[in-house]
Amino acid sequence: MSYDASVLDSMRQVGVYIGRILKGEKPADMPVVQPTRFALVVNLKTARALGLEIPEKLLARADEVIE
Repeated sequence: MSYDASVLDSMRQVGVYIGRILKGEKPADMPVVQPTRFALVVNLKTARALGLEIPEKLLARADEVIE
């Protein structure tokens, strides 16, 4: 299982920062932005190999389930 910041959302934020820098804004004056979107990924194949059973409610809430 992994619960981490959304890579897609992070890449969008990088694009916004690059745009602001290219328009002349100084990087030192730009605020640090923390992620606001997170993704839960469950790897069922690994869980089964380890003898773990993942509850259905958790699987239903997962953003991605690897079979």
